[in-house]
Amino acid sequence: MHTRGGSSSRGQSGLGFGSRVSSLLLAMFATMATIYVAGRLWQDAETRLHLVEELDERIGQGKSAVSVDDTLKIIACREQQKRLSAVEMELAAARQAGFVSNKLVDKGDGHSKKRILVVIGIITTFGRKKNRDAIRKAWMPTGTALKKMEDEKGIVLRFVIGRSANRGDSLDREIDNENRQTNDFIVLDGQVEATEEQPKKSKLFFIHAVETWDAEFYAKVNDDVYLNIDALGATLSTHLDKPRTYIGCMKSGEVFSEPTHKWYEPDWWKFSDAKSYFRHASGEIYAISRALAQFISINRSLLRTYAHDDVSTGSWFIGLDVQHIDESKFCCSSWATGSICAAV
Repeated sequence: MHTRGGSSSRGQSGLGFGSRVSSLLLAMFATMATIYVAGRLWQDAETRLHLVEELDERIGQGKSAVSVDDTLKIIACREQQKRLSAVEMELAAARQAGFVSNKLVDKGDGHSKKRILVVIGIITTFGRKKNRDAIRKAWMPTGTALKKMEDEKGIVLRFVIGRSANRGDSLDREIDNENRQTNDFIVLDGQVEATEEQPKKSKLFFIHAVETWDAEFYAKVNDDVYLNIDALGATLSTHLDKPRTYIGCMKSGEVFSEPTHKWYEPDWWKFSDAKSYFRHASGEIYAISRALAQFISINRSLLRTYAHDDVSTGSWFIGLDVQHIDESKFCCSSWATGSICAAV
């Protein structure tokens, strides 16, 4: 009995020892497996990081090309611009006022300002100071009177000129000096002053004016025109209920294809076999509503120009829902070496 009991005790002791060895081996195996898996994961991560860095380097040192998302954002932005143009045209239909608008725009600080009726750009060029001085003496206020007209009648008057092809030369300096004395110029820094650039200059004026002043109308006038400002204001006030308005002395006329002709049109072949211009306002003076000026500003890069500024302006409104108003007061008659317009 003693011998049998001793054998049983030794057997149980051997089983316990074997169990502890197995657990130790299992723990060592699990530890080694864990270290192995972690090592592989770390190696894979380093490999992926290396591949990403190498890819970035190959496509331009980490600078990626324009993505599809960015391209879609650009397209969406352009669509928003189109919608903005349409909305602004609709909003303009609700804006009604008299010659001197009595409607006040609240600036949010307790002060108010009368809305501008019209911004008038007097198109001029180098060597025409006598014309400008004649206009200042005849019908354009100067100094404090110019600002008073803006505040009381809502009429902004500015001479419009570009820059010399030789930027900063004596021609530019003369205009800058004159402007310092009179403060009545819009100087279009991005526009070269040249006869063939006149249509682009008129377009740039409308863009600058509508982005600078919030007005009901924007008008272009030549610097050899005598303008009756009160008559012009009274005429424009009768059309405030028309949001897409193009006002002027409407005409069409012949398209001249001979290069030696004064009114030669290089793109004459675009005006059909009849060689006749479409309906447009005469270039001495014409006015467009705020919605149309905004249309020009938004679509500036798409609107082409022809040889003459009045034809160019008329072409921009073909196909649009625009009301052409043939206004006899905008038809000019002889006035010394110039014309007299908008007179009652």
